[in-house]
Amino acid sequence: MPKPYASAVIDASTEDVWQAVREFNGLPNWHPGIGASELEDSARGSEVGAIRKLTLADGGIVRERLVTLDDTERSYTYDILDSPFPIRSYRATMRVRPVTATGQAFVEWWTHFESEAAEEERLVATFADGVFAAGLTGLGRYLTG
Repeated sequence: MPKPYASAVIDASTEDVWQAVREFNGLPNWHPGIGASELEDSARGSEVGAIRKLTLADGGIVRERLVTLDDTERSYTYDILDSPFPIRSYRATMRVRPVTATGQAFVEWWTHFESEAAEEERLVATFADGVFAAGLTGLGRYLTG
């Protein structure tokens, strides 16, 4: 099972970064690849079980369910329910940690998923670079101007 991964040091406090990412419906605020997000069934963005419907910049639709939200550990986990990607059993986690020497934040984002072997390499690059790394770059810009 592949594990696409990206990380970044963001020049903002851990708490500021966590507040920006913990809102499950807030991805369009900072991720350049997300055009819109809508919560289904009047859910709240901090409610475990909430389902968000993301409209990608290219018009694709992804539905995701919030599985865990942990303010103490500053992490959340979500599953993809529906997407244009040829994947199964997709579960991703984002985590924010302090860089104690500098006061910055260290952010990690990764997933595990299943796919056909012929698609795996392309999907790893898509998630690691096109989703996670691009999103973390956007998050840094959002928080630091």
